[in-house]
Amino acid sequence: QVDVAAMARLFGYVDVTDSVFIAAVLSIAFNPLFWNVVARWEHKTRALSRTFGSPRVACYCLGILILLLNVVRSHCFTAAMKNQPKLEGLDCPWAYGTGLAVLAVGTLFVTSSFLALGFTGTFLGDYFGILMEAKVTSFPFNVLDNPMYWGSTAVYLGWSLM
Repeated sequence: QVDVAAMARLFGYVDVTDSVFIAAVLSIAFNPLFWNVVARWEHKTRALSRTFGSPRVACYCLGILILLLNVVRSHCFTAAMKNQPKLEGLDCPWAYGTGLAVLAVGTLFVTSSFLALGFTGTFLGDYFGILMEAKVTSFPFNVLDNPMYWGSTAVYLGWSLM
């Protein structure tokens, strides 16, 4: 059963009609949808590899585009956070410190995942036929199954708390 009172309290703190909030939600939803659709399309057709003349160049171009989309998503998220009302209970040093710690752990997971996978491993190289020699089992993959996703989530949660 859904607690309607809790949802009503939540909507008292979040202005879901704010255009900046809507842009943030759309960019958050669009990014993974975009890169998964494009990667699956590439895997099926090899159209990007043919267009760019090589799977590696195509993968790097898609990776750069994904990075640019992430910059847009982060900007939209930050703008939305600035537009939304702030919870009084979170306007204190311990909440800021907790947010900073969560952000730091998230950054550790994202950065170490990238270093373990490399650029093509991070940015869908397997869909381009660029495979790693072996499954990565070192840190952070020995701690979490999806450290890049959990790390990104922690970064945004920490940012929100701060």
